[in-house]
Amino acid sequence: MLSVIEKVAPDTFQTLKRRYHILKQIQKMGPIGRRTLAARLGYTERVLRSEVDILKQQGLVKTSSIGMECTSSGVEIYRQLERIMGQHVRSKELETRLANALKISHCIIVPGDADEDEQIAQDMGLAAVKALDFLLPAGKSVVAVMGGTTMGEVADAMDEGFGAHRKLLFVPARGGLGESVDIQANMIAEKMARKSGGKSRALYAPEYVRSDTYSLLSEEPEIKETLQLVENASLILYSIGSAFEMAERRGMNTETLQLLKEKNAVAEAFGEFVNPEGEIVYKLSRIGLQSGQMGRIPNVLAVAGGKHKAKAIEAYVKTVPPHTWLVTDEAAANEILNGGTL
Repeated sequence: MLSVIEKVAPDTFQTLKRRYHILKQIQKMGPIGRRTLAARLGYTERVLRSEVDILKQQGLVKTSSIGMECTSSGVEIYRQLERIMGQHVRSKELETRLANALKISHCIIVPGDADEDEQIAQDMGLAAVKALDFLLPAGKSVVAVMGGTTMGEVADAMDEGFGAHRKLLFVPARGGLGESVDIQANMIAEKMARKSGGKSRALYAPEYVRSDTYSLLSEEPEIKETLQLVENASLILYSIGSAFEMAERRGMNTETLQLLKEKNAVAEAFGEFVNPEGEIVYKLSRIGLQSGQMGRIPNVLAVAGGKHKAKAIEAYVKTVPPHTWLVTDEAAANEILNGGTL
């Protein structure tokens, strides 16, 4: 919850943190004088006086000739804040550890396991929208988006507030896919545009084609124009899948599945199947953004969670540019960092 407050209302978060530190020192050192407390906290006496007056009005602090002390209510509130702030600090530490381990810019971790609780996928969708809100400036932005159920959750989490002060154009980063229509990239882009008050552009092409067909389709004026928008996008938004889940979803034949098994494929994104070392072991000829182009896109945001996806995330992230952001869940993070133990 504090992470949400920190993003949405940073001033409120700073006020909460300041008053927590004041209560902590009063509880630890009280009775304590105002001048001594100000020196310990590094606040001016004027700032401290203002904060202490508010805490007194709330019945959390009392003063006497020997100094300030916490009331019984103040002690209870301090203990509750200590638990909450402790959880917040541990969460931030875990995010930093994961980002360092994966060698990427930033990680956002939501509590829980998406494999066990459907609500966690929705929470990751909300976290992804908050990340987008932070990364995208006011004004015009082109967002290239992949398809899939996870991207559907991100689309569901969007609203007009996210689109306020922005002129957003959502474009599919790939063509159609032979699966449920509502999770194809075209439909995800259209839904994101509708919910945020932006616009969308369709990519009328199959996702996977023969190489000779790819060359012809890429020169079609409408397709070519959309692909240029994708290549010059402000941000790319995508998910990472487990190799065999994605292979089966794409209806790959037995021979290809056997090949993926022999090459130890564990992850898939952008039509690329990679092994645990991050090496591409199989690649589909495709219409749309190629992973090698991600380095030229200013903002890269991946969203994937669930304990069973930990190996896929760890493997595929080895192929991404260092400025990548990742939204995941606690189960996947713990599995990547230490085999699932806290």
